[in-house]
Amino acid sequence: MPPLDKNSLLTQLVDRLHQSDRLAHRAEADAREAARSLATESEKKEDGRAAIEYGSLATGQAQRARRVHEELQALAELQQAGLPRQNPKGPVALGAIIDMSTEDEEGFAERTFFLLPVGAGTELTGPGGDGFLSVITPSSPVGRALMGRRAGDTIEVTLAGEVREWTVLEIA
Repeated sequence: MPPLDKNSLLTQLVDRLHQSDRLAHRAEADAREAARSLATESEKKEDGRAAIEYGSLATGQAQRARRVHEELQALAELQQAGLPRQNPKGPVALGAIIDMSTEDEEGFAERTFFLLPVGAGTELTGPGGDGFLSVITPSSPVGRALMGRRAGDTIEVTLAGEVREWTVLEIA
C-alpha cells in the first residue's frame, strides 16, 4: 500500500461533513417554511397534517445538523491532537488505514478502510482520484472486529445477515 496522507483524507471528510451540515440546515429551513405556509394558508385537515409532517421533518433535519456538528468537533479534536502513528506490524488502532481482502461467490475483492471515531460509511477518494477508502468506526461491525488485529489475521463479520470473512493484508 503506498503511503497515504491521512491529514488530506481527514480534510476530505471534514469537507463532506460541512456539506452535509449545509444541506441539513437548508432542508430544515425549507421544511419549517413549508410547515408555516401550509398552516396559515388553509384550515383543511390534510394541510394541518402536512404541516405537522413538515414540522417533524424540520426537527429531524435539526437533529441531523447537531450530529454533524458533533462529528466535526470530534474530527477537529483529532486533527489538533494529531493522528496516532500506526506501526504496520502492530495492532489495528484508531487512525489506521487497513487493506483487506475477501473472497465470495463473485470472486476475490479488496477494500481499504480508514478507522476513525466518526464518519462511518463515508467514501473518501485516494490521492489523485486513485481508489476509494471507506470510513469505519470502532463501533461498526467491521471496526469492532478489526480493533487489535494484525496483518495476516482473518476476521468474520456479519453484514446484512451474511457472514463475510476478511483478511487483513496491510496496516498503515
